[in-house]
Amino acid sequence: MQYGFVTIYWRDMIRFVRFKTLLISSLLQPALWLAFFGIAMASNFDAMMAGMPVPAGIHSVGYLTFMAAGIIAMTTLFTSLFGGIVILFDKNWGLMREILASPVGRNHIIVGIALSGVTKSFIQALIIMGFGVLIGAAFFAGYAPLQIVIGILGILAFVALFALGFLFLSAAIAISMESPEGLQGVMTLLTMPIFFASNALYPIDSFPEILRVISLYNPMTMLINGIRYFAIGPDFYALGHHYAFTQMDIALSFLGLVVFSVIMFVLAWWRFRKAVVT
Repeated sequence: MQYGFVTIYWRDMIRFVRFKTLLISSLLQPALWLAFFGIAMASNFDAMMAGMPVPAGIHSVGYLTFMAAGIIAMTTLFTSLFGGIVILFDKNWGLMREILASPVGRNHIIVGIALSGVTKSFIQALIIMGFGVLIGAAFFAGYAPLQIVIGILGILAFVALFALGFLFLSAAIAISMESPEGLQGVMTLLTMPIFFASNALYPIDSFPEILRVISLYNPMTMLINGIRYFAIGPDFYALGHHYAFTQMDIALSFLGLVVFSVIMFVLAWWRFRKAVVT
């Protein structure tokens, strides 16, 4: 079946829409994170930074704007890493055995699940951007309408690559495990180092040298760089640090996410080829 991944994608999206609790919670969670955690943290950091001089000619942004990009990345990370749990449920309920026995190629299963996860990440990213602007995040400040459209498309391109990489990783882990508890434990173990070893909530300039190198090659840092470039601009000042992104910097971050996604797809494809579901 040449387009078997469409069936897998559509099935997962129908399940996402029909489970009202999952649908509502997944849409509300990022907004609540930004509303409570974001505003509380912003008030503290902005108060501490109030007396610091801003370099002349540099656009300054508040902490809420700075961290809103991190919230988009964090939500995408959580959604993507736990996206593979549907595969584990299908294994435990016997549905995966039937899917593997069907004419649908195993790579179509991976791609279908990944595309549904990317769609969910798009929805959540758009909610965070819209809600963030409503509560005071200076996204797209001073942008012309065309620049806003380009900025949103650029953010979604970065979100798509990042989500694909971690959805492929999640699928590879899920097809190799037997219990939801084990999968949840592995995903929780992965999320914390990836999230905190990034520039989601704070600058990485003061990190120890080894941790700074890890952070620079962290896919989450690459995603956040892209989001800030398109949503805030290539040159701004936040938390006492001057951030300047060139087009080459963003192109390298994008290429890094492409390489990461390809590697994770190869890993998922290898695991699905060897998968035996009884």
